[in-house]
Amino acid sequence: MKPTRVLVAMSGGVDSSVAAALLKDQGFDLVGVTLQLWGKDVCVSSGTRLCCSVRDALDAKSVAGRLGIPHETLELVDAFRTHVIDYFVDSYAGGLTPNPCIACNNSIKFGELLRHADAVGAAYVATGHYARRGVDEASGRQLLRQAADESKDQSYVLFGLTQEQLGRALFPIGALTKSRVRETAHRLGLVTADKPDSQDVCFVRDRNKDGFLRRELKAAEEPGPIVDTHGQVLGTHQGLLGYTIGQRGGLGIAVGSPRYVVAIDRAQNRLVVGAQEDLLSSRCRVARLNWVSIEPPRAPRSAWVKIRARHTPAQATIAPEDGGASATIEFADPQAAIAPGQAAVFYDGGVVLGGGWITPPAAGNDQ
Repeated sequence: MKPTRVLVAMSGGVDSSVAAALLKDQGFDLVGVTLQLWGKDVCVSSGTRLCCSVRDALDAKSVAGRLGIPHETLELVDAFRTHVIDYFVDSYAGGLTPNPCIACNNSIKFGELLRHADAVGAAYVATGHYARRGVDEASGRQLLRQAADESKDQSYVLFGLTQEQLGRALFPIGALTKSRVRETAHRLGLVTADKPDSQDVCFVRDRNKDGFLRRELKAAEEPGPIVDTHGQVLGTHQGLLGYTIGQRGGLGIAVGSPRYVVAIDRAQNRLVVGAQEDLLSSRCRVARLNWVSIEPPRAPRSAWVKIRARHTPAQATIAPEDGGASATIEFADPQAAIAPGQAAVFYDGGVVLGGGWITPPAAGNDQ
């Protein structure tokens, strides 16, 4: 019988390299692909941890050669610009805190890459994500599960996958720890064995997010007041671009005790700051829900909810609205820095039930 063909995304890092090696050992017919997501002016750099540097592409090609599998580069600059970069910039311009990794997974790695898989006759797309896939035996529905290594789990950024996308996804390293992944890479003599992990926002040069946003928008923002929760002016900001809920550093004010960003008021060009307790909230609304592992519930249900990638899941009740397209989340204990634009992802027993995007509070409602 002819082996099943798998398109394996090879970023030039250790995780995707070992993912490819494991699938090779399992007898799959592999095609390695490295994504070119930025123009050549960025990709020529080999000294930064960007998403498609020349070094990364060469490392991916080297690993593919050692494994004896074909390798190609897929140019997706325009799609990445539209679905990831523009989304990132527009979100910050609107006072939201985006998550570009989720957008990239939804539209690029399990969108454009799946379409390329169809073109080369591949049944699956494999990545180096730390996550696991399962099947509900009763319903036959695909399940998205947390990784075995909770410290590296990436299921949060995969909540947006559809059942079709999840059914065609392979996560070969989801059952391994990071140390085991590196041990495997060393044993196989892969050049990526000791490469550091890439930064979260892979396309921001020198991790200067504010500078990147200003270059992209090509416009200087207007200064405005920094006010406390009672409206008292404490200082002046030089533009709201780049601030995020919960931020403490870079405020440029001194009031004798720490202050945090608690709201970004675009309408009045105000940055609202407060004490740590002012960040706490027991409720938020989410929209554009995707119930990845279950059918949309009709009644409120309990779950553990993450409101950002590194957040410890908190117990909450999710009350669905609009047929499951949106919901109100009520936390058992108040949570800090619930940021509009971020994703709230729901878990139950290690299974990702689904998730949605946190919306700004309505006028006069602190959520």
